Order: sequence, then C-alpha cells, then structure tokens
Amino acid sequence: MELKLTRPICFFDLETTGINVAKDRIVEIAILKVYPNGNKESKTWLVNPEMVIPEEVIAVHGITNEKVANEPTFKELSKEIYKIIKDSDLGGFNSDRFDIPLLAEELLRADIDFDMKNTVSVDVQTIFHKMEKRTLEAAYKFYCDKDLTDAHSAAADTNATYEVLLSQLDRYPDLENNIKKLSEFSRRKQSVDFAGFIAMDEEGEEVFSFGKHKGKKVHAVLEKEPGYFGWMLNADFPLYTKKILTQIKLSKLNNKLS
Repeated sequence: MELKLTRPICFFDLETTGINVAKDRIVEIAILKVYPNGNKESKTWLVNPEMVIPEEVIAVHGITNEKVANEPTFKELSKEIYKIIKDSDLGGFNSDRFDIPLLAEELLRADIDFDMKNTVSVDVQTIFHKMEKRTLEAAYKFYCDKDLTDAHSAAADTNATYEVLLSQLDRYPDLENNIKKLSEFSRRKQSVDFAGFIAMDEEGEEVFSFGKHKGKKVHAVLEKEPGYFGWMLNADFPLYTKKILTQIKLSKLNNKLS
C-alpha cells in the first residue's frame, strides 16, 4: 500500500523538554517528507532548547543538556524547517494534541507566521486508538510485526509512524487512502486553535471551550467583555491560541466597518 497524495505530507516527531505546549521547547525534531510520486526525504536535528532539560525527561528520551549545548537553537533552524513543511500536510503520532501545537509555538516564537488554514493533519495515534487502542510500540508490533527497538528516538518514532499508517491502510479496507479523509477520521474534535481553548459549535462559529465562558461564542464574549481579550493576550496561553483569538476579533471588527 502506498499513500495516495495530491501534495507532499511531512511525518514528524519531537523530543522536548516536557509536555507544556506554551513553555517547553524542542530538543530534537525529525521529519520524513513523502512526495506524491513516492519519493522521500528525511532530516533530523538536535536543538539547543535554551533551557534546562529536566532529569526525568532525559530518562525518557536520553537527550542530555550536554548533548545539545553546542547545537543550533530552534530559531536558527526555523527557516530551514519551515521551508520543508510549508507546502505539505502533516502527519504524526499524537501530533494533533502535542507535536503540531508545540511546533507552532516554536515557529511563532521564531517570528514565522505558521498557519494551518490550508493544511490538513493525520494523527496516526487517533486512527490506532479508534481501531485498536494501543501505544506506538504495540502499534508497530501489531501492524508491522516489528519491534520498535529505539523508541523515543525521534527518527525511529517518525519512521515507525509512517510504516504504521501504510499498514493501517492495508488492514482496513474502509479506511480511505486520502489525506483529507484520514485527517477527518483522525481528528478528535473540531478545535480552531491547537490547544483546544477555542472550538467550533454546530453552527460553524468559534466558541470558548474552557472557563466561565465555556460554550459561548467568542465574538459575543469579546464584544460584551472587551477586557477578556486583553486578559487572554497577557495570560499564559499558547501563542497560536492568541493569534486565532486576534484573528477572530479583527474579522468581526472588519465586518462591522464594511
């Protein structure tokens, strides 16, 4: 089974300093870019996170502070990384909930205006959980009959994720070999920002999915309570969430002016 592609797709995996999307940083990134003609290219970078990697995190992925001390920062690598992914859809394992949100934060911090408006994502973990409910190691064994001997190495996890998706397409005839359809199937919920603070309601309008305004339309809240916008911009929310919030505010403002 080969993927039916109309544009490239980049499978990627991150090793990080932790799991807080707004605060933690990338220490390793691997990208496997698959083209519609079947060609592939892969790149892996170690990254200086400009912060201390906690010991409990080092115990998981084995990347020490000494190992990344002389590596380039993400900002120094950002243009090269963005050049690879900007024309592509994205794929990963738990990528919708973690890898894509954290990558977006890093790119925005590097002053690259990353946006997912014209990009779809396929979360192989969601497909796996919907079909079998296992971990990546178990998925690799189950679908590919191989042992993932180098788990938590970004390159190994990335290639395993790609192979698992191909095997999923072989195993499930009703799983359509189409990136947009796979993206729809692997999506957990329809959120506007990556972190899930802003979602879409049944009418296709943005609503808050947290706090005192949970379920309320964003534009209505911002109109009635202008200070809420300023509070969110100054609070510890992800940069991409703040970007989406600003876009919604400006969109409603422009509609009024026109």
